[in-house]
Amino acid sequence: MQPRIQPAQPPYPEDVAAWLAKVMPAEVEPLMLFRTLAVNPRVFGRVMAGGLLDRGSLTLRQRELVIDRTTWRCGSEYEWGVHVAFFGGRAGFGDAEVADICRDDPEQTKFAPEEKLLLRLCDELHESATVSEELWKELAAVYDVAQLVELVVVAGFYHLISFATNAFALAPEPFGARFPEPQAVAAAAAE
Repeated sequence: MQPRIQPAQPPYPEDVAAWLAKVMPAEVEPLMLFRTLAVNPRVFGRVMAGGLLDRGSLTLRQRELVIDRTTWRCGSEYEWGVHVAFFGGRAGFGDAEVADICRDDPEQTKFAPEEKLLLRLCDELHESATVSEELWKELAAVYDVAQLVELVVVAGFYHLISFATNAFALAPEPFGARFPEPQAVAAAAAE
């Protein structure tokens, strides 16, 4: 399937070029998502300014677990694949954990109990756009207020990104990971 919007091509407007230089390694072509958003420089700038990939109240692992679970739940193989490829190893995710991110039941994963809470948070936000009182209490017993705010906002931000990648029909980046096959998810459960 072809992308629905032709991405911006260089030379980019000065402000777009500055953002791309800031967020992309010099040897990597700007992501298709970034170039597609750059068709509207105002929207591109707002989305980039709202990015949450800097050092915040969450660990890299916590942040990536929320991003990967959210984008998987939204069916955004594009964004899931970019994050698994760029950040999965740095977050300490092995192949079995990457497969577990895509397991329907968080309780059947091998993640630590506090990480299973994050999977459940993503699932509840995705399914109902809110968090049950029971889960909120469990989260609040483990994560502080700043972390709770960031967790919810990261999940929401990556719903927005998933909506964009899916609606624009972006094919996975050549280096991007692909969703695991169902048998890989089943094999991770058996390990």
